[in-house]
Amino acid sequence: MWLLTLFSVVNALGDITIQENAPADQEKSSPKILVVYYSNSGITEKVGGLLAVALEADQEKLIDKKDRKGIWNYLVAAKDAIMKNETEIDTPAHDPSKYDLIIIGTPIWAAKMTPAVRTYINKYKSKFKKVAFFTTSGGTTFDKTIPEMEEISGKKAVLKNGFFEKEVKNDSPEMIKKLNEYMDSVKKIFLDKI
Repeated sequence: MWLLTLFSVVNALGDITIQENAPADQEKSSPKILVVYYSNSGITEKVGGLLAVALEADQEKLIDKKDRKGIWNYLVAAKDAIMKNETEIDTPAHDPSKYDLIIIGTPIWAAKMTPAVRTYINKYKSKFKKVAFFTTSGGTTFDKTIPEMEEISGKKAVLKNGFFEKEVKNDSPEMIKKLNEYMDSVKKIFLDKI
């Protein structure tokens, strides 16, 4: 089902080719994009995966070494988010300094980014060239979360958007529209040259 959804969304997004403007005598090359996300329920992973496939980007799923499953761990996770705690994450496979754009996605927990995403941004922010952010949530908008991500990264996001869990689970037209807007914006950014 997920794979079918992936193909239908990518088809709905159309053929996306992103190339930098280069002198005629130079070969055009695609910008390097990395989609980084933390996902506990699979919702953020689905959005991140769709973005990565459509943008022909590498992807990095952050692994929080702290158990976040179950009701008790859910409450601890919310407390960690509220307290702005970091956590221990697996060493990422991709070096963010090798990418022109890092797209970072997080679920919203108690109006905050997850501890895994906070840890990643704090640890690797000096390697970011350009950043874009997206959030997923049951109904909370990104109005408080993304500004904090910008603040701790020290970078203004070139793109930002939020996806609601219901949209993602149901593959709603609203999700397709938001993904299309995200793709179009990335295309414009790279046509204007990074």
